[in-house]
Amino acid sequence: MSNEKGFNLLSFTGKMKILHLSWMVFFITFFVWFNHAPLLGAIAKSLGLEPGQVKTLLILNVALTIPARILIGMLTDKYGPRITYAALLFISSVPCFMFALADTFTQAAIARFLLGFIGAGFVVGIRMVSEWFPANELGTAEGIYGGWGNFGSAAAAMLLPTLALVFGGDDGWRYAIGITGALSLIFSFIWYFNVSDTPKGSTYFKPKKSGGLEVTSTGDFYFLLLMKIPMYAALALLTWKLSPAGVKMISEFAATAVYVGLAAIYVYDCYSAYAVNREIFTTPVPEMHRYKFKQVAVLNILYFATFGSELAVVSMLPLFFAETFNLDPVYAGLVASAYAFMNLMSRPGGGWISDRFGRKKTLLILTAGLAGGYALMAMTNSSWPLWLAVGVAMACSFFVQAGEGAVFAVVPLIKRRLTGQIAGMTGAYGNVGAVVYLTVLSLVSYEIFFSVIALTAVLGFVTLLFMEEPKGHMTEVREDGSVELISVS
Repeated sequence: MSNEKGFNLLSFTGKMKILHLSWMVFFITFFVWFNHAPLLGAIAKSLGLEPGQVKTLLILNVALTIPARILIGMLTDKYGPRITYAALLFISSVPCFMFALADTFTQAAIARFLLGFIGAGFVVGIRMVSEWFPANELGTAEGIYGGWGNFGSAAAAMLLPTLALVFGGDDGWRYAIGITGALSLIFSFIWYFNVSDTPKGSTYFKPKKSGGLEVTSTGDFYFLLLMKIPMYAALALLTWKLSPAGVKMISEFAATAVYVGLAAIYVYDCYSAYAVNREIFTTPVPEMHRYKFKQVAVLNILYFATFGSELAVVSMLPLFFAETFNLDPVYAGLVASAYAFMNLMSRPGGGWISDRFGRKKTLLILTAGLAGGYALMAMTNSSWPLWLAVGVAMACSFFVQAGEGAVFAVVPLIKRRLTGQIAGMTGAYGNVGAVVYLTVLSLVSYEIFFSVIALTAVLGFVTLLFMEEPKGHMTEVREDGSVELISVS
């Protein structure tokens, strides 16, 4: 990690330059990923979409990110954050332009589905930041990266409706979304030419094998296979939503083919995991090189409730405020942006608190607050003053995003060479949560939707009791065979 002393946010050299560029490119990914949410009214009118089709676009937007975060995590660990993030931004600009040019629901749906890939960018920066910052600053640095980058969704809500009005006409939304694609393209080059994977003289530890997450005991191997199931189940749930039982976008035959394909891919995924980990069945891993997969599993569940709910709520909140309080769509978008606006301080705050007062204690408090916050949002209705409803949303948002910051204050402290893959799996669970929550939203009232999120937060609190506070050091082996001890506390 960087030898630069101190944590000066006003600096743009050394590790701070890496941090600032990291949150900037992450900001662009979220700006692009959620460029449709505040413009849904104009998009629906322009393309003649039905309410069910609008909700389908919301679900499609978060679907591909589930496998994408796993894949991008592997690529990041193998090739490094510099190349991986640049390629992701470059490639993702294409479906963004496709969406801006869409003339039918099918074209918009395909582009929206492909755009889910850009949501995987978050994973890359987690590994990059962990390479440059020591353990006692890592939660704060990851929180700033996640929080300031996550603000891209709020910026989209605030800026894009106005930008669409500036261009005017029925195609105003197309120009606004096209501009976000151009930003993605430009920043792919800015990132590539201004960063390096590690500070000078540091080792970039890579996985011993590619193709799956390494675990260090047979029990953890079976636990890994179990934790893969919800990711495939979420994709099956999305398929059901698109089938004749849902919005009738695909035929029954096509849906059945997808189910069979998902089952086959899961079997292959399990085999790949075995191929990577087969040695643990015959040769025990030395104690110093072990890590406990239950740590990853707990963080997965917590991110399901935190980031999963944020993705879902950011997508639906403008419509919720517009319908509940009978607001103009542009004004509703501005009001709803207050939820995501909290990212600027909440997520860094969660990381900072975690650095100072302990990882597990911080997560327990924030998860309890998260459950209470969504319980209050479930009670929000048109009889409330608008300012109170916005205040409750912002308070809930604090616990959600501070919880995300606290989750990723732990992720890089489990096993350095696997950080990208662990972050990928945890991040994917956030998208599993979003698919589940948005599917629930398409079937029930807003009140039940918020209540379901509150209940899953309670479940997260219970699983958190099984997590162990990171202490001491984790070990990694350099290419010359020497061992490096990396402090985690």
